[in-house]
Amino acid sequence: MSNQTIQEGKTLAIVSYLTFIGLIIAIIMNLEKKNTFTFFHVRQMLGLILMLLFSNLVEEYVNSWLGTSFWIITFVCWLFGIFYAAKGEARPIPVIGEKFQEWFRNIN
Repeated sequence: MSNQTIQEGKTLAIVSYLTFIGLIIAIIMNLEKKNTFTFFHVRQMLGLILMLLFSNLVEEYVNSWLGTSFWIITFVCWLFGIFYAAKGEARPIPVIGEKFQEWFRNIN
């Protein structure tokens, strides 16, 4: 990925991490440009939203402490993602980030 691609997509990559609405805005605004850096981070955020939904389900139906633990893990992963988006790096979230790229590879 070239430095120019990263610089052009950096703002939308950061926006994608700002709630679900930010994710939708980043997707819509990037449809015409097709910036690979932005889409990398969009796929990471989609995975984080799935993790958040999973943690909410676990907290509601299984165990509140376990669900809270999953929520904290999701939050740390979100911090990791937004930090590297701001830094201009396409680094996947630890452990499951590569799976997010694989699962959502059609988003580009």
